[in-house]
Amino acid sequence: MVTSSWVAAQAQTAASRRRGAVLERAILDAALEQLSTVGWSGLTMEGVAAAAQTGKAAVYRRWPSKEDLVADALRAGLPRFDAVPDLGGVREDLLYLCRRARDAMFSPSGSAVRSVIYECDAAQAESFHAVIFEGVVEPTIKMLREVIERGIERGEVRADAANGYVFDAIPAMMMYRSKMCGSEWLDVDLEEMIDQLMVPLLRQGGS
Repeated sequence: MVTSSWVAAQAQTAASRRRGAVLERAILDAALEQLSTVGWSGLTMEGVAAAAQTGKAAVYRRWPSKEDLVADALRAGLPRFDAVPDLGGVREDLLYLCRRARDAMFSPSGSAVRSVIYECDAAQAESFHAVIFEGVVEPTIKMLREVIERGIERGEVRADAANGYVFDAIPAMMMYRSKMCGSEWLDVDLEEMIDQLMVPLLRQGGS
């Protein structure tokens, strides 16, 4: 007769046999899941070990601190961004980009990033600055630049629009509305932001 205790024991035995990259991946996935559900403040090394079905010592051998573990979990879990397809107009290109950003923001890895940004103090956040900048900020700015420069070439965007303040507008608005207003950024919200904020901001003559 198979009992629940026997099943649990078998699962624990199988988990204990994992080694190397397989075990590390399980721990990193567990850390991302914990960040997205209980947040930075609720995440513990013990909780990650339990979720990964391994021992606490296996976690500490690889990552001596919570900050080290989370930095690697973010690095492994952040979505990979590529070029934005040319859809024929800056409005359509920006809307496509915003939809991708919204989907990434509300994915498990996106929730993990937001928990770190929102909950960590300045000293803790410093541990993740390079990971977030290289994995989120730089790719986003690169794609926004690509979209805006295509618009300039088409003649639908003013020539001086490719600057840091314009590049910051969409990420800043999405983060602010998500944090302060609880916005989940439905498609209609993204369309309104593009039509009421970005298109007038980018238009020739600034009007």
